[in-house]
Amino acid sequence: MFQYLLLVNQILKVPNWVLCNWFHELDPSATALLPNIISVGPLVANYGKSIGNFWSGDLTCLPWLDRQSPGSVIYIAFGSSSKFGQEQFHELAFGLELIGKPFLWVVRSDFIDGISIEYPDGFLDRVTNLGKIVKWAPQEKVLAHPAIACYMTHCGWNSAMESINMGIPMLCWPYFADQFWNKSCVCYGWKVGIEINPDENGMVTRHEIKRKVDELLSDEGIKANALQLKELAQNHAHEEGGSSKNFRDFVAQLML
Repeated sequence: MFQYLLLVNQILKVPNWVLCNWFHELDPSATALLPNIISVGPLVANYGKSIGNFWSGDLTCLPWLDRQSPGSVIYIAFGSSSKFGQEQFHELAFGLELIGKPFLWVVRSDFIDGISIEYPDGFLDRVTNLGKIVKWAPQEKVLAHPAIACYMTHCGWNSAMESINMGIPMLCWPYFADQFWNKSCVCYGWKVGIEINPDENGMVTRHEIKRKVDELLSDEGIKANALQLKELAQNHAHEEGGSSKNFRDFVAQLML
């Protein structure tokens, strides 16, 4: 990972411009160190506009969210590449059941490494009135829904930006590569989330999952930070915002 970051830093010195999906307040020092960086984020779709996805989102989750109380639902999604072993998958399922709060869980057909999806015995029956499970979700619409309380995420950059844009606190469970760095930004830089930690055997237990969800939902400071970043993000995305102006200035330079 260190060698990869060194390579990226060298590459960043080559182009005249580097357009980045963030906004200035997320990391002011980066702009100072690399003046060819242009912040144009957060890059999110306008409300109601469709976006590209690897899979079609299951829109049945939206009316389900409509039936839930505001700020009550835990959203769980680990992107398009993360994979769990069977035991870890079961611990996550048991953790969601143990929490006892409404949840929307995205479970891709290839989510378990090497085998088909198998839920714990009786799990689906026990949570039938508690949770909604889909193969893929229209994520930006989900995160914008008032029923969402928090987002359990792999910390992919796009997902983090979408969550910040909607002011949703994050439970960080990174899988590989830059996701661990992103987790540090979310939890310790911007303070809009907390990390989920494995035990000495590398397993994230059901009790750790419940403990961290309870901790996040009771942390008013994190919620306030998330709303503050949301305001900054949406100001930048506005037509007169800093990121929008940066993009227009970039296009103008190309036209010279």
